[in-house]
Amino acid sequence: MFPKTFQILIDHFSTLPSVGPKMAERLVLYLFKQNPEEIKKFAKDLHKFATNVHYCKECYNISEEEGQCSICKNKRRDKSTICVVEEPLDVIAFEKTRHYLGSYHVLGGNLSVMSQDEIKKLKINELVSRVERGNIKEVIIATNPTTDGETTSLYLGRILRPFKIKVTRIARGLPTGGDIEYADEMTLLGALDGRKEI
Repeated sequence: MFPKTFQILIDHFSTLPSVGPKMAERLVLYLFKQNPEEIKKFAKDLHKFATNVHYCKECYNISEEEGQCSICKNKRRDKSTICVVEEPLDVIAFEKTRHYLGSYHVLGGNLSVMSQDEIKKLKINELVSRVERGNIKEVIIATNPTTDGETTSLYLGRILRPFKIKVTRIARGLPTGGDIEYADEMTLLGALDGRKEI
């Protein structure tokens, strides 16, 4: 139906979250109607994105820097507190509060119904290694208030208990079943301030 190159782009766009085949067709048609220079700039920016964006080697947040991200490098951050989140967008949500001044650890998901291989991809062992290295006083578990987030929270609480550090869970200012990335700053601030030990 479409030219081959057009269809290839539709297929790529269709793999994006919340983009179905019809929306993908509209997006590709939109690009087709743009100035060729704008399309080249878009392609160049995509290439930069693919080559310049990495995971931080300490907390697994998104970073343009090799090694540690800007948060991990910041000497004014409290390195004795780690806030554990599911995804990098959750870090951005907490940073918008301008209240939390500790460090982060991005798991890369949660303990949903996954295969053992998928669970191994979560950065749980890396979190344990950070705690084992010492100087950690508190781990704040800030997984989403969903069934999978709660399961992950309980699991992390159990594996961190032997280290004799304070392990807390963010308070329920967040609606059950919600996502942290969509919460407003005041809700996240209340959830952080009302955290409790687990």
